[in-house]
Amino acid sequence: MLQKRIKVGLLGLGTVGSGVYRILTEGKTTVREKAGVDLELERILVRNLKRRRRVDVAAGLLTTDPGAILGDPDIDIVVEVLGGEEPARSYIEEALRAGKQVVTANKEVMAKHGADLLQVARERGVDLFFEASVAGGIPILRTLQESLAGEDVEAVYGIVNGTTNYILTAMDSKGLDFAEVLTEAQASGYAEADPTADIAGHDAARKLVILASLAFNTRVPLDQVYCTGIEGITAADIAAARELGYVIKLLAIARRDGGRVEARVHPALLPQGHPLAAVNGVFNAVLVEGRAVGTLMFYGAGAGQMPTGSAVVGDVIAAARNLGAGARGIIATGFARAGEIIPMEEVETRYYLRLRVAPEPGVLGTVTRCCGAGGVELVSLDVKNWGKDSADLFLRTQPAKEKAFRRVLVALDREPQVYAVESAIRIEGEG
Repeated sequence: MLQKRIKVGLLGLGTVGSGVYRILTEGKTTVREKAGVDLELERILVRNLKRRRRVDVAAGLLTTDPGAILGDPDIDIVVEVLGGEEPARSYIEEALRAGKQVVTANKEVMAKHGADLLQVARERGVDLFFEASVAGGIPILRTLQESLAGEDVEAVYGIVNGTTNYILTAMDSKGLDFAEVLTEAQASGYAEADPTADIAGHDAARKLVILASLAFNTRVPLDQVYCTGIEGITAADIAAARELGYVIKLLAIARRDGGRVEARVHPALLPQGHPLAAVNGVFNAVLVEGRAVGTLMFYGAGAGQMPTGSAVVGDVIAAARNLGAGARGIIATGFARAGEIIPMEEVETRYYLRLRVAPEPGVLGTVTRCCGAGGVELVSLDVKNWGKDSADLFLRTQPAKEKAFRRVLVALDREPQVYAVESAIRIEGEG
């Protein structure tokens, strides 16, 4: 062992930062045993020295000057848990260029700048760890980088946003509509005051970029990930899905097709017997499909102070072990090569449609004709609520390409007998 005491600088003392502080200080003996060296928390960057904290911290540890950490040659490991793109990205790069080991929980930075930052780490002979950037306490990233390094991964997909999963679970169990459950989730602390990043799918898309970039060792640009959220899901959709034997989940899906990668985030109907269908509340789960290992499932708390803090400290221990052994700068898999992203128009899935139509003779034939003309074959067509003014049609399709399905939607919109396409949701997990 070349180094016996390692000093740590912490950037941020919010929810995750407080969890990191607690684990490092309350479990000091255990951390020392696992790291093989003494870890000393030297300095903590905060925005306001007088702000009330979630944890009791000695005033002498706190600073508002990032240079007190980034410019301190005695600090060996920098932990970034500030969140947001800037100044976090700049701080990470500065720390790497200064020859420091870096641990981050920042999904936005890693999704947008991961390839560049990892290149800086390689050039400087240091390590950049980011396990906590995806799925909180679930150890999925290092599994992809190390345990499955020899695996030919074909797909990685799952539920990676706890807020949307909480909302969809509550809509299902309580029969409430989206707006009602969102308000409840905000009051309970499960959704932010501005929940856009979660409910619009942006958070899940960032995490999918990281997962896919590691699973396929290919750079996946965030702006090429198809992304749509759960804002349009209604109580009627949830009820119809249940009656048909499905549940609705927001899924992040990446698949490899030769040298190309499919990457998409959207709500989907899952058969009730599918492993992801039973993942409820704020929990996350990721499935990995490999040629040799088959299907693996990783399940657990996807966010929160202590689960995410645990993942961060796990990375700190890994960074400290490398330093202690004089083995830093170990090149890990991921983000290595440029890859072609499959356009969403070429992606093939099954679809569910709910239409409001005129209760007239021939309307079923009209709908069937529109689907056939667009090249989409139906599995089922059910009629409900046939009334004086309107009727509801529920359709399920065979696998079809997105561009064909969109042609069908355009054709249906032109038909006078079709009053509205109330819902159009993809179906996953079936053959």
